[in-house]
Amino acid sequence: MLTLKIQQMTIDGHPNLCPECASEAFTLDGTGFIDAFPVYGNCWNGHSWPDALITLGVLKQIQAASTGRERAEDDDTFRVVIGGAVLEGVLHPELVLDDLKKLSSAAWTRIIKPAARRKKRAAFRAAKRPVSNAVAAAKAAAIGAAWGLQAGGHEADPDYKPDPANACAACEGAGSFLLRSHVHHQTRVRCSVCSGTGEL
Repeated sequence: MLTLKIQQMTIDGHPNLCPECASEAFTLDGTGFIDAFPVYGNCWNGHSWPDALITLGVLKQIQAASTGRERAEDDDTFRVVIGGAVLEGVLHPELVLDDLKKLSSAAWTRIIKPAARRKKRAAFRAAKRPVSNAVAAAKAAAIGAAWGLQAGGHEADPDYKPDPANACAACEGAGSFLLRSHVHHQTRVRCSVCSGTGEL
């Protein structure tokens, strides 16, 4: 079986299209061993038709006349004369080495290089972050010490407990409820909403 993928084709300058949808891209499929056997066209929309002019022999001539491609910019063209009619066109491009080179170059420029650059920047920021944190901690310690000296050597209360940042709405930040009962003595019950933390 011989199949050629036609990207566009003209017969004596007139476009040769799918008879049903006028698609200019189609395949020409020929089978058998006799050059006079008919060839069938099949477009990308699923239409099929027998070609009245092109036979298996003509299909072989088109294949032999195709220019092929060496560079990514090249078109694979053909031109044959059959019974006075000039068939010209462009075949669907086959992959060549230059396509892979251009593709890898484009992938390097557009995808791989920017990704590598982003990773390098992220690694630099990650390495810089502990240094920044250490500097910030040192500054905070120095400011705390200076404040302590200005306040006359005041030491913080070891029993000081800061108010919760987001106080629990149920216990209002207390973390427990005072239970008043005639059966039991007064006792405190842990808040089940915040689990005794006093924070949401």
